[in-house]
Amino acid sequence: MITLHTWTTPNGRKPVIMMEELGEPYRIAPVDITKGEQFQPAFLQLSPNNKIPALVDDTADGGPLTLFESGAILTYLADKHGKLLASAGPARWQALQWLHWQIGGLGPMLGQLGFFSKQDDALGKQHFREEAVRLLAVLDKQLAASPYLAGGEYTIADIAAYTWTVAAHEKLRAVLGEELDSKSHVQAWLERVGARPAVRKGMAWQVAGA
Repeated sequence: MITLHTWTTPNGRKPVIMMEELGEPYRIAPVDITKGEQFQPAFLQLSPNNKIPALVDDTADGGPLTLFESGAILTYLADKHGKLLASAGPARWQALQWLHWQIGGLGPMLGQLGFFSKQDDALGKQHFREEAVRLLAVLDKQLAASPYLAGGEYTIADIAAYTWTVAAHEKLRAVLGEELDSKSHVQAWLERVGARPAVRKGMAWQVAGA
């Protein structure tokens, strides 16, 4: 059985969507980051960087495997099942480059914009808004050329970028406004990915009582 230690954040939903796409049984062990549970010693044994998500696969080849970092988890699960990431060749690297683009750019910049949008720091807010706008333009340009980030096929790169782009629409509309709505190719992609049953289920996951 695979156990996902996660929470209802954009990064935390990535492996939930992935497990739903794969159809493999799993269980969720909620890590309430609003209560600081990511700093508890038991969780730090799984994720030394005190960030969700973390995965424990008791059925891994060679014995139980523990992984942290959402990109590593998505890549591992894709390779394990032979789905949503080509095993070799250009298609694999196209998907991985966009996965790492999200991990290194889109996610962190939107997260920082979310933080600074609530602070009395005009310079910080301006800086991260400009970078968020630039990244959304990169995303829109790529999706103008292909239906999914890595080309014609839906991959883990789409899962990774989707959760953060949805979060931007839900949480950052006041600071991004027209920059979100004007990206027609992004909007079409959001509808395309969001229509997938596994994505709908993963995005709807909530913690009881939270």
